[in-house]
Amino acid sequence: MKRCEVDKEKLSPGMRQYYDIKEEYQEELLFFRLGDFYELFFEDGETASRELELTLTSKNAGLEERIPMCGVPFHSVKPYIEKLVNKGYKVAICEQLEDPKNTKGMVKRGVVQVVSKGTIIDSELLSEHDNNYIASILDFSFVYVLCYADISTGSLNIMNVEHKKEKLLNEILNLKIKEVLLKDNVDTELIGILKGNYGIEVSISEDFIKEGYENLIESVEDIRFKEGIKHLLYYLIVRELKDVSHIKQVNVINKDDYLEMDTHTIRNLELVETLRLKERTYSLIWLLDKTKTSMGSRKLKDYLMHPLKDKEKINERFDKIIELNNNFITKDELRECLYEIYDIERLCGKIACNSVNARDLLQLKNSLKVLPTIKEKVEVLHFDYKINEHLDLYELLEKAIYENPPVTLKEGFLIKEGYNEELDELKEIRSGGKTFIADFEAKLKESTGIKTLKVGYNRVFGYYIEVSKGAVKEIPADLNWERRQTLTNCERFISPELKEKEALILNAEEKIIELEYNLFMEIKETIKKQLIALKDTAEIISELDAIASLAVCAEEYNLVRPQLNDTHTIDIKEGFHPVIKKVSNNTYVANDCLMNKETNTLLITGPNMSGKSTYMRQLAIILIMAQMGSFVPAVSANIPVMDKIFTRIGASDDLVSGESTFMVEMNEARNAILNATEDSLILFDELGRGTATYDGMSLAQAILEYVNKNIKCKTLFSTHYHELTSLEKEMPNIKNIHVSAHEENGVITFLHKIKSGAVDKSYGIHVAKLAGMPEELTKRASEILSFYESQEKKKNKEENVQLEMVFKEKKEVDPIKEFLENVDPVYMTPIEAINKLYELKELIKKK
Repeated sequence: MKRCEVDKEKLSPGMRQYYDIKEEYQEELLFFRLGDFYELFFEDGETASRELELTLTSKNAGLEERIPMCGVPFHSVKPYIEKLVNKGYKVAICEQLEDPKNTKGMVKRGVVQVVSKGTIIDSELLSEHDNNYIASILDFSFVYVLCYADISTGSLNIMNVEHKKEKLLNEILNLKIKEVLLKDNVDTELIGILKGNYGIEVSISEDFIKEGYENLIESVEDIRFKEGIKHLLYYLIVRELKDVSHIKQVNVINKDDYLEMDTHTIRNLELVETLRLKERTYSLIWLLDKTKTSMGSRKLKDYLMHPLKDKEKINERFDKIIELNNNFITKDELRECLYEIYDIERLCGKIACNSVNARDLLQLKNSLKVLPTIKEKVEVLHFDYKINEHLDLYELLEKAIYENPPVTLKEGFLIKEGYNEELDELKEIRSGGKTFIADFEAKLKESTGIKTLKVGYNRVFGYYIEVSKGAVKEIPADLNWERRQTLTNCERFISPELKEKEALILNAEEKIIELEYNLFMEIKETIKKQLIALKDTAEIISELDAIASLAVCAEEYNLVRPQLNDTHTIDIKEGFHPVIKKVSNNTYVANDCLMNKETNTLLITGPNMSGKSTYMRQLAIILIMAQMGSFVPAVSANIPVMDKIFTRIGASDDLVSGESTFMVEMNEARNAILNATEDSLILFDELGRGTATYDGMSLAQAILEYVNKNIKCKTLFSTHYHELTSLEKEMPNIKNIHVSAHEENGVITFLHKIKSGAVDKSYGIHVAKLAGMPEELTKRASEILSFYESQEKKKNKEENVQLEMVFKEKKEVDPIKEFLENVDPVYMTPIEAINKLYELKELIKKK
C-alpha cells in the first residue's frame, strides 16, 4: 500500500499526525518516534526494510488494510542512519516534543533534524582526517559561485569558478564535497556526472534565506557571493533544521593565492591516496601526518591541497619548523599536550546543533585543561599565537560534569555533587536519606523529649516515626501526627513534614533526571555563548599541530629547508621521493635536478622500471612540499615558486566516462597546454603511447615544440621515442637526460641514476625477463626483434636505392617525350590541339 492511495480522513489520529509530517518531508525517510522505537511506514518502511535488511511488518492504521511498517530501537539508531545516508538517502528524525506523562491526548511530534551526506555532525560517522562539505552551486552564465560549508566544524567558504564544467568538477572532487545543492534541475549533464560518476548527492532548492545571519551575508561585497551564502543557509537552516551559530565568518577563497593542481595531478602524484588501492596508506599525506589531533590532521591536509604562492608566508612556516626543532624538548612537551586535546572543532559543531552529550563536554574539559601549558610552550617558542585558556569554562565543567557520565541525557549521573543544592538534596533523598533521617530524628527527639523515638523506612508503609507504647502519651497534640501502624510494643506515625519528604524521596529519581537534564542544558547554553572563542582556539591548536608535524618529519626524514628564488631556476641536489624511500627495502638512489633559466625541458629517456616516473614525481612533490611550508627531501634545494602543476603520468582508461587511454592522455595534455603559464610545471610521462607509433611520436614532438615555443614553462618529458632526442640540437631550451642501466651478458641492472645525454636503446625484453616471463617466450621475442630490426635496415636500404634510381631517371628524361606522354588527343578540342602544338613547337626550339 502506498501513502498516496490512502484516504487521510480514515487514518487513526496517530497515523494522521504521521501523514501530515511526512507531507513536509517527502524526499526524506521519516524516522517517526513512537515510545522506544523509530518507526517507518508505507514506502519508507519498504525502503528501509530492504536497505537495512529489517523485517517488514504491518500496522493497523484505521484502514481496512494494514499498512507496511518497520522500526529500529531509538537507543541504537546511529548505525542504521549511517547506512542509509551512505547509500544516498536523507533521513528526517521526528521526535516527541512533549513528555507523554504530562500530556493529555496526542503527544506533539515534529522533525528536529534532517541528516544527509553533507550535514552529518556526529564525529563517529565522519573521517577524522577529512572535512565533510555540503556545497551550493549557482550558475551566473559566465561564472559559477561555489559556496561550501562543513557543519561539523563550522567552516563556511566561497569562491568563483571559471564557467567550465571540468573546472567546477575539479574543485568539487578536490574538496571531496559529499552533497551538492543546485537551484534547479536544468543542468542534467552536471547532475548526471555528479550522481552517476562520482556518487555525490544532489539536492534541488530554489529558496534563499530572507532574514537573519546578516553578519555573514554582509561580510562579503560580491552580490553573487551574497546569493550563494543565502542559498546554502536556507537549505541548512530551514530544510535541514541545522543551527549554524558556530559559523563565525565566510572565508573568501582566492585561487590566485595558491598553487593550482587539478584532480589528475593530485591523483597521479598520490598526494592523499594511492593510485592502485585508493587508500591513504603510502600516500604523501600518510607520510607527513604526524599530528596529534584530528583538527591538526585536517589542517595539514589543507596545507597540502592548497600550497602557498606567497614567499613570505611560506618562509614563516619554515621559521617555525626551525624554532621547533631548535627547541626539541619544548616541541616534544608541546606535542604531548596536543595529544590530550580532542576535536574541539567538531565538539563546537555538536554543541551548536544540540547533539552534544555529557561525554562530549568531558572531552571539551580535558582539552581545555592543557591549554595553560600549551600557552607556556608557545611563549617559549616566541610564536605569535594568542591562546585563550578558557579558565571559566574549564572550572564550570570541572565543577559540574561527572567523570564517567552515560551516553544519553535521560539516565541521570550527569552533574556532580556540590554544583546545585536542590540536586544534592534530591540525591541525598534518593540514596536513602540517611542524613535527612538522622537530622529529622534528632530534631524530633529534642522537640518532643522522647529519647527512644526512631525514624525508619520499609517498602510497605514507607517512612514512619516509631514511638514506644509507653511514650505515645508524651507526643504533643499540636504535631498532628497520623497513626500509620500499630505493633505489639510500639506505634508508628507519619507527620506532615515527613509525608512531604516521603513524596520527594519516592519521586526523587524522576526529579533528579529532569533537574540534571535542565542543568546540563543550562551549561550547554553557557558554552554556546563562547563557541566563537572556542573555534578561534581550535584554529590555533590545529595550526600548531600541523607545523609540529612538519617539524617532526623534517627531523625524521632528513629534510632540508629550500631556498626560494625569482630566477626561474631549479637546482636540487640529491633529491628523493620521500614515500618510496620510506617504504623501499632497497637502497634509494638520490638524483639531482638542474634546470637553469635557459633550460625549460628535460627530455628523459631510459628503460622501463628504471625510475623515470619516480624522478618526475619527486620533483613535483619537492615543489609542493616547499610551497605548503614543509622542508623538502634533498641535500639542498633552490627552487622557484610555481603557480600550477600539471601531470600526465601512468596509463589508465577512464572506465566511468568510457574514454580510452589515449583520450585520457589527450584531455590531460590539452588541460596542461591551455592553462599552463611560464611559472608552471608540466610532467608528461610517455605521452602518445596510447596510439600508433608514428601518430604518437608526431604528437609528442608537436607538443614538445609547442610548450617550448609558446609557454616556456618547466617541463619534464619522458619518452621511448628516441627520435625526439634530436630536438636538443634544434631547440636550445631542451636538454636530454637519461636514467642509466647496465647490461652484461643479456642481464640488465637498473642503476636509477640520472645522467646527461640520451639513450638509443630499449630494454623491453629484458624487463619481461625480470618480470618472470617464460624463457621460451623471451627467446622468441628476441628472435622476432632481430628479424624486425633487419627488415627495417633492409627497408631503409631499398628506399635509399630506389630514391637514388628515381633521382637518376629524372636526370635522363626527355622533356619532349614526357610532354607527349601527358597529351591525350582523343579528348582534346580543336583549339586545345592547336595550343598544344604551339607549346610543342616552343619546347623543340628550347631544346
